[in-house]
Amino acid sequence: MLRKSDCVVAAVAAAWGSCAAAAPSGTSDLNAALFGLRESAIGVHLSPSGNQVAYVAPAPGGGVIAFVANVQTGDVKPFLKSGKGPEKLRWCAFVTEQRLVCRYTAIIEDAGVLLPFSRLIAVNSDGSGMKELGQRQSFYDAGYRQYDGNIIDWLPGSGGSVLMERSYVPEAGNGATRMVRRTDGLGVDRIDTETVKVTVVEGARRDASFYLSDGQGHVRVMGSEGTTNGVYDQMLTGKTRYYYRTIGANDWKTLIDYVKDEDVEALAVDATDNALYLLKPLNGRKALYRMKLDGSGATELVASHPQVDIDDVVRSANGQKVIGYTYSVDRPQVEYFDPEYKALSEALSKAIPNLPLIRFEGASVDGNKILMFAGADNDPGRYFVFDKQSKNLAEIMLERPDLENRPLAQMKSVGVKLGDGVIVPAYLTLPPGKEAKNLPAVVLPHGGPSSRDQWGFDWLAQYLASRGYAVLQPEYRGSAGFGDAWLLQNGFKSWRTAISDITASARWLAAQGIADPNRLAVVGWSYGGYMTMVGVTFYPDLFAAGVDLFGMVNFFTFFEHTEPWMAAISTTEYGDPKTQADLLRDLSPLGKLDRIKTPLMVQHGANDTNVPVVEAEQIVENLKRRGVPVEYIVFPDEGHGFRKEKNRITSTVKMVEFFVAQLVARQPATTPTRGVHR
Repeated sequence: MLRKSDCVVAAVAAAWGSCAAAAPSGTSDLNAALFGLRESAIGVHLSPSGNQVAYVAPAPGGGVIAFVANVQTGDVKPFLKSGKGPEKLRWCAFVTEQRLVCRYTAIIEDAGVLLPFSRLIAVNSDGSGMKELGQRQSFYDAGYRQYDGNIIDWLPGSGGSVLMERSYVPEAGNGATRMVRRTDGLGVDRIDTETVKVTVVEGARRDASFYLSDGQGHVRVMGSEGTTNGVYDQMLTGKTRYYYRTIGANDWKTLIDYVKDEDVEALAVDATDNALYLLKPLNGRKALYRMKLDGSGATELVASHPQVDIDDVVRSANGQKVIGYTYSVDRPQVEYFDPEYKALSEALSKAIPNLPLIRFEGASVDGNKILMFAGADNDPGRYFVFDKQSKNLAEIMLERPDLENRPLAQMKSVGVKLGDGVIVPAYLTLPPGKEAKNLPAVVLPHGGPSSRDQWGFDWLAQYLASRGYAVLQPEYRGSAGFGDAWLLQNGFKSWRTAISDITASARWLAAQGIADPNRLAVVGWSYGGYMTMVGVTFYPDLFAAGVDLFGMVNFFTFFEHTEPWMAAISTTEYGDPKTQADLLRDLSPLGKLDRIKTPLMVQHGANDTNVPVVEAEQIVENLKRRGVPVEYIVFPDEGHGFRKEKNRITSTVKMVEFFVAQLVARQPATTPTRGVHR
C-alpha cells in the first residue's frame, strides 16, 4: 500500500533529481523548512478502477511534478513536470485508466503588461500523447485567451471523452482568406481526449458566463451576464440571467431573470431530482434551495442556519448526485441527506475520531472504492481508500509527511467580546507545551475580504506557534460566511469597522494575559496586508511590528495597474476612481503613512497581476524618505502569493528574524502599555 514518508517520493530521486533537503540552504530554521514546504500531494484523484491515484507535488529545486501511483503495490511514477519559472501544474485527473487531463497556469508579458493564463491538456500516464484541449491559438486572434475552459462533466465510462466549457476568440485582420474563424464567446464541446475530436454541444455565446451539466452528459443550466437593456456590451453588470432546458429539449428558457450575483448562486444540477441547487438569501443569510427544471419553477428550501451561511453542496464521490451541504460555525460541518453517505460518514468518524475533517474526494466507476481525506487542526491530513465490499480502510498517503510525529499546536475557537456587546469569532493557536502567558503575539487577519478562516491545519499559524508566538485570527466584520449583517458593505467600504475589530482582538489577547502588550505584531496577506497597513497607520502605538504581504495602499494606482477584470469588479465593489475619488482616497492608507511609527516589513511578488508591485514600492519609498524603519523583500519569480517552496520558506524565515529584532528582544511589559487601554 502506498504511503509516502521522508521525501516527496523515492521515484523523484531516481527519475527527476534528488529529494529536497530537510532545510534549504542559507537557513538553520528547521521549522521554517518543515512548515514552509508545500503539500506533498495536491489534487489527489482516483482512477476509474480505484487502483491508482494521480496527484501533483513540488519538484526538488523548483517546479511541479505530476505522479501516478498504484495504491496496492506502492509503485510511483512521475509522468509530467512543469519548469521552474511561472509555469505551474495545478492538478491532474483521470479520464480513463491511462489518460488524464491536467491544468497548468503561467504568466506572460504582452506589450509590457503581465497576463496570467491557464490551459487544459490531455496526456497519457507515461507522459506521451500530450494534446491541448482548448481552442488553438492563431496569429490572427482578435484578443488574448487567458482562460481556455473548464471540464463540466467527466462522462464516466465514455471511453475518454469529456464535456468542456470552452472559451473562443475570433480571428481578425486576415484578409488573405475567407477561412476566418468567427466563433466568439463561451460554449460547450464534447472532446475525445485521445484524438481531440470536437463535437459541438452548445454553440459559443458572447453573453454566456457559465454552464452546468447534470453529471450525465446533459447541459441543463446556463448563466448570462454582461448585457445592458438586453444588448451585449461586454461590461460586468453584477447581474446574471439564468436559463434552463427541460430533459430532451434543445431550446433555452428563462429560469431566473436578471438578479444580483450576491442574490443567487447556482451550485449544481442533480439529474435524479431534475433540479438546480442554488443559494439565495433567507433572513440575511445564504440558504440552500432546490429549484425544479421541469418548467414549473417549483422551489423548496433544503437547508438554512440561524448563525451562518450555507456554503456549498456536496456531490457523491462520482460527482453526480447531490448528497449533502456544508456550513461552518466554528468548525466546517457537512450534513448528509443521502442515507448511504450519512451512515458511511458516521462510521468513518468513529474509526478515526482524531481526524474530524472528512471529505469524500472520488470513487471508482463501480462505486466500490472511495477516496477520502481526513485531517484536523493538529494533523495536516492524510488520504485513505475505503473498500465498501471488504469494509477495509487503508491509509495511502500523508499530505505533509515531514510533519509526522512532530508536536503540533491546537487551534481553539474563541470569542472576542467588544465594548458594544458584539462578539468577534476568532481562532487562537498557542505554542505547544508552553504556558499561555505574556507571549509575543501575532494578529493574522485573513485576505479577501469576502472570505474567512476555517478551523483546521494552518501552516503559517503552526509555524509561528512553533517559534513561541501566540497567533490570533479574527473573523472581523466584513468577513464572509456569517450573513449580510456581518459582511456589511464589504471589507473595503467598511474598513473602519474591520480594523476596529482587528485592533480590539489584539487588545483582547493582551487583556487575557496571553499576549505581552509590548510585543504585539500584525501580519496579513492581500486584503490582510491592506489591513496591516491600515492598522499601523491608524493605531501607531498598538503594534510593535507589522508585516505586509502583497497588500495595497493606493486604490488609484491599483486600478491603473491591476488586471482589467479585477478593475471592473473593484469599481463596483470598492468605488469608481472617476466618480468616487474622495471615497477611494479615504480607503487608501498611502496618504496617511506619515502617521506610521511601527517598524514594518513589506514582501511582494514582482509578477503580481492582482495587486501590482507598485503598491509595495510606494510604501517603501515613502517610509524610507521619512526615515521610518522598513525592510523590503521583492520576489522576482512570484505573483500574488508564494507558489515556490524556497520563497515561502525565505519569507517566513525573514519574518521571524524581523520579529526577533522587534518583539522577542523587547523586555516583557510589567503593566499593559502599548495602546491596550486606548
